[in-house]
Amino acid sequence: MSSIVYSGYNQDRLKTFRSVLGSKVNPHVMHVKDIVKWSESLQKNEPLIVFFEKNNYKRDLQEIAYLQNKIYKVYIILIQDKLSEEEKKNYVKAGVNDAITLTIDDDKLKQKISFIENRFHLLLPDFLKYKDLVTFKLPLWKRAFDILFSGAAILCLSPLLLATVIAIRLESKGQVVYKSKRIGTNYKVFDFLKFRSMYTGADKRLKEFNNLNQYQENEGSATTSGITQQEIKIDQPEESYAEDSSMLISDDFMISEDDFITQKTKEQKDAFVKLENDPRITKVGRIIRKYSIDELPQLFNILKGDMSIVGNRPLPLYEAELLTSDEYIDRFMAPAGLTGLWQVEKRGGAGKLSAEERKMLDITYGKTFNFWLDLKIIFRTVTAFIQKENV
Repeated sequence: MSSIVYSGYNQDRLKTFRSVLGSKVNPHVMHVKDIVKWSESLQKNEPLIVFFEKNNYKRDLQEIAYLQNKIYKVYIILIQDKLSEEEKKNYVKAGVNDAITLTIDDDKLKQKISFIENRFHLLLPDFLKYKDLVTFKLPLWKRAFDILFSGAAILCLSPLLLATVIAIRLESKGQVVYKSKRIGTNYKVFDFLKFRSMYTGADKRLKEFNNLNQYQENEGSATTSGITQQEIKIDQPEESYAEDSSMLISDDFMISEDDFITQKTKEQKDAFVKLENDPRITKVGRIIRKYSIDELPQLFNILKGDMSIVGNRPLPLYEAELLTSDEYIDRFMAPAGLTGLWQVEKRGGAGKLSAEERKMLDITYGKTFNFWLDLKIIFRTVTAFIQKENV
């Protein structure tokens, strides 16, 4: 059994849902903050289905993302009349799981809810499916150390923080502090803070500079929705395929199973992104990156409890998604940190770590961290904070 709420502005629509789906639908129109507060009364494994009525596009995206971030297990169904391709993509990115039209008939609505209730666990993102299995709790000694260290560092470095704010503001327009969604300990999503070192809108130009990615393998074919452009047309003769290769068929493409596995393996290997001589970086940005000053706002993340001084680097959502496998899941069952084991290995001009080496060091730290190892990493970070490579 699930609980269902309606977030919108149409009382008649709510009455229809209650007449079709019964008492499982909450009798009140609820807005996102009310839904989050009300969801706390649900049993931990009880699924919550939210009918979310399309209203203000930009605000909708923010509210949907808020629901997904705040509620443990939620399935969001967008009520809409017509969406552009760009809107569809952005609603899905924000956290919409499904959509219905304003004119959906009663039987189809019942069937949809029944399907979701019966298969709710399978429909959740991978990181929610396994959230009950293993969780990491930060030791008290580590949290106490984080608070004392970050608080003292903020006080001591306040003149440098203020000078950096002024320098960034004078050189280019845009927010001084850049926020991005990151995945930390236990797959927790939080706002990751850095001083802005790039021109405004630089993250949207990432694909233009894909050839500069240090962790990218040889380019090969471009991808669309994770499938290579080497896809074989549906009308191509079957005798052109290898006899021992199974074919995967979709509405839009046909690809051999071997090619598909190769592509997914490559995606996982290329999960990390790091550009060499990045043309998106400002002049001030190059200086604050060289001396790691751009990382200092994360002291506030640490004070808040999102991160620790030492731990595994929190990853952007798309990178974290590519590492949600049994082989690498241990890196998320550890503290998320400002600095860590791989940051002090081969840092600067001493060499470059492969993506695989970074993953393995993350897992090693998660399994072996202790107070003395943290002190060692902090000491090595301080003595090697000047990066000799231009990244």
